[in-house]
Formats: sequence, structure tokens, C-alpha cells
Amino acid sequence: MSLTGLVRPLFAKRWRELEKHNNQGEQLQRDVLTHLLAKAKDTEYGREHLFGATKSYEDFVRNNPVNTYEELKGDIDRMRQGESDVLWPGRVKWYAKSSGTTNDKSKFIPVSPDGLKRVHYQGGTDVVALYLRNNPQSRMFDGKGLILGGSHAPNYNLPGSLVGDLSAILIENINPLVNLVRVPSKQTALLSDFEVKRDRIAREAMNKNVTNLSGVPSWMLSVLNRMMEITGKTHLEEVWPNIEVFFHGGVAFTPYREQYEKLITSPNMHYMETYNASEGFFGIQDDPTDKSMLLMLDYDVFYEFQEMGTDTIVPLWGVEKDKNYAMLISTSCGLWRYMIGDTVRFTSTNPYKFIISGRTKSFINAFGEELIVDNAEQGLKYACEKTGAQVLEYTAAPVFMDQNAKCRHQWLIEFSKAPESLKQFTDILDRKLQELNSDYEAKRFKDITLQQLEIIPARSNLFNDWLKSKGKLGGQHKVPRLSNSREHIDQLLKMNA
Repeated sequence: MSLTGLVRPLFAKRWRELEKHNNQGEQLQRDVLTHLLAKAKDTEYGREHLFGATKSYEDFVRNNPVNTYEELKGDIDRMRQGESDVLWPGRVKWYAKSSGTTNDKSKFIPVSPDGLKRVHYQGGTDVVALYLRNNPQSRMFDGKGLILGGSHAPNYNLPGSLVGDLSAILIENINPLVNLVRVPSKQTALLSDFEVKRDRIAREAMNKNVTNLSGVPSWMLSVLNRMMEITGKTHLEEVWPNIEVFFHGGVAFTPYREQYEKLITSPNMHYMETYNASEGFFGIQDDPTDKSMLLMLDYDVFYEFQEMGTDTIVPLWGVEKDKNYAMLISTSCGLWRYMIGDTVRFTSTNPYKFIISGRTKSFINAFGEELIVDNAEQGLKYACEKTGAQVLEYTAAPVFMDQNAKCRHQWLIEFSKAPESLKQFTDILDRKLQELNSDYEAKRFKDITLQQLEIIPARSNLFNDWLKSKGKLGGQHKVPRLSNSREHIDQLLKMNA
């Protein structure tokens, strides 16, 4: 029997437990809230907000404000200095440095031992469990997994705490047995210079029997392309004949899918999306035929949702399908009613399944058009399908009204395969965005207010060079997709000259 065959039965109990997500979602979440409050009632935050006297969700809402990082920063700074029992019981040693997608100011997210075990590692375990459930013929454990992570950030360390990318923290604390089935070496995995790391990963992994990949699509593609250069091969299965799955997250996969499908032509290749962030592990694509993800309800994460454009906040059992919600979380890492910054839209409420629709700060609404990342991703996918183009990276921002009261959206796009006609691509994208977004369509009506969008082709590696200039090359760092401000796009345009 193969090693995968021996391991598979170990996940059977978890398969049965996950079935509760189908019809017991509310109870699972109520149990999580009860557990979190009981565990944290004697912390400083728990005493101040009456955790010990909280008997219901309504009590919890009444006694606890909604928080952003700024509200919790003072407490987190004290925890980083070594103070105990502040937001979560005991001392928290590790802090995940956020990528600063919408803000260059660094955020340090506590990662407690409970959060590591009952959120982050549980999520990783469930990804494997669900993949094995859906793929009885899998042999993934008969080879190695290439896990692409970030690095530690020693310049942010304090005597009481250590800082790193979340992926580096996970690698640092992982069960040593996992290192037997993963590449690259820990030393290589934690390198901070991505260009050096990329080359070393490619050289370490190219002669291994790699069966599965885990990481952010953009950075993984960079590593795989480097390996193709070194080996002189055309397709990944020529290097790794047993490759079967890519577990991906961090950024939308849509702009990269065609490039992966050209690189990996094996009919046995699978792609599985995850929603794991510095703040927690929240969702897994449990059905390969459905692009939405299952919201994971029995981890140490209690969810709330604020309907976009309103002050209304509801628990899980109050959400409705096809509405955009900003997500709030309370976790065993000491984040309480914390506005994570992502927006989601539910595609099902039995079980609770969703897609990530964007960021609360990653949208364009300069003229009332309310364009969100989900619109942009769908529009680009459609335009690529119609023209044969391939988009590698992009960002977009408004061009504000000129003296004739005209304005437009300006897109800076790095194509891995440019369309034959940029005008045709622009026309198709603009029409598709109007079809997807009625507010955008209304503002585009007869070009009265909003003119047709403008696309500026980016030179090769522009976005990587921009991230590198900010010390954000590799790891979980991401290009901001949409912005109401021209700050990012103007910086990029200067470098594109």
C-alpha cells in the first residue's frame, strides 16, 4: 500500500465532523463564541468587556465595539513587549507582519499557540482532508510538497516577541515530521531575498518527486518559471511527472489560471483555493466543480458580517445570499470584532459558502460607480477569453474630472500575452464591467460623466520591481488591485516610463 493509502484513514473522523457544516452552522458558531469568551474572560480585555457575564450573542455585541487595527494597536504593542493576559491568555511570542495591501504602515497580528493549532494548522489539515476525500486516487504523500513561504523580519523583533510573514511562522513552528514530506529546506524557505530564494528553491526541488504545491499564485509562478529556465523543459510534468495539485490562496487565481494550465498540461492536475490570511484561516474550496469556498465554522473564529453601505452587522445566521459583506472576526489570537478588511459574498447558506469579493479599501468609488475587485477579476477573465490575452498583474485607479467634467478609470496592466488589439480588449472589458455593475453602467451612460476606461500596458517585471523597491518582493505581499487614490498607480507609472 502507498503512503497516501496508509494516511487516508486518519482523516475519516474529520470527514464526518465536517458534515456538520451542512446543517449545523449556527450551533457551531454559537459554540465557538462561548468557547472564546470562556477562555479569555480573565484577560485584561475580557474583564473590561464583561466576557464573564456575557450569556448571548446580543450581550457580546452590546459590550464590545467593532475594532480595526488602530483600536487594538496599543494592546498589541504591549503584548509584543512581553505583557501577558492582555487580549488572550498567556504570552504571545509570534506576530505576523501584514503585507500592508492598502496601507504601508506595518501591522503586527498576534499568532497565539491556540491560534496556530486551532485556526492555522487546522485549516491546513482540513485542506488535505477535503482534497483526499474528493480524490480517492491521490498519491500526494508518496512524494513531497513544495511549500512557498515568506521570511522572518528580525528588524521588528523585540525581546518579548518575534515577527515574520505568517507563512514563515507556520514553517518555523510546524511539526518536524512534516519536514520529511516538504521542500525546500527550512533554511531556504525562510530566506528574505526572494530572487535568491527563487533560484535556490528551483534547484533544490527540480530533482525531487514533488506531487503538490502550496503558495501564492504569483510567487509560485515565478519559482516554476525559473525552474523551467534551469531545466530547459517546457511543461512542469516533465520535471515532476507525479504533480497533482496546487493549493493556492492570497490573491485571486483567475488572472493566473491560463498560465498554469499552459505550464501544467497533465489531465490529473487539480487546483484548490484556500482563504488563509495573517489573521486566520477562514475558507476552503471543498467542491472542485464550485469556485466558492466553504466557510470553516468550528475553528477558533467567530464571524460577523457588515452589509456594505450600511451600519447593519449580523452574525452568520443573519446573512443573505448575493450581498456584499465586510467580514469581522473574533479569534483565539486576541482579535475581537476585528474588521479584517476583506469583503465576501455568500453563494449558499446551507452550507455557508462564499467568494471573496474584494477589500473594504480596495475598490474604486470616485464617482459613485462602486467598482469592486470581483467585478475587475470577472471582467478581465472575460476579456482574456475573448481576445486570447493573458494578464499577469494589474492595478487601476481613477483619473479625476478635468476642466470639461470628464473622468475615467485608468488601468495599468502587465500582460504575459498581450492582446492583438488593445482597443478591442479595452472595449470588451469596459462593456463587461457595465454588464457586471449597474452603478458603473449608469455612470458610463453616454459618456456623460465617466468615459471609457484607459489601459496602459506595463513593461515586463514592472510590478515586481515596484514591490522590490518597497522591500515587499515575495512572501504574502500583493499588488493593490483597485484604489480610490492615485498613490500606487502614479508610483508605478513613473517606473514604467
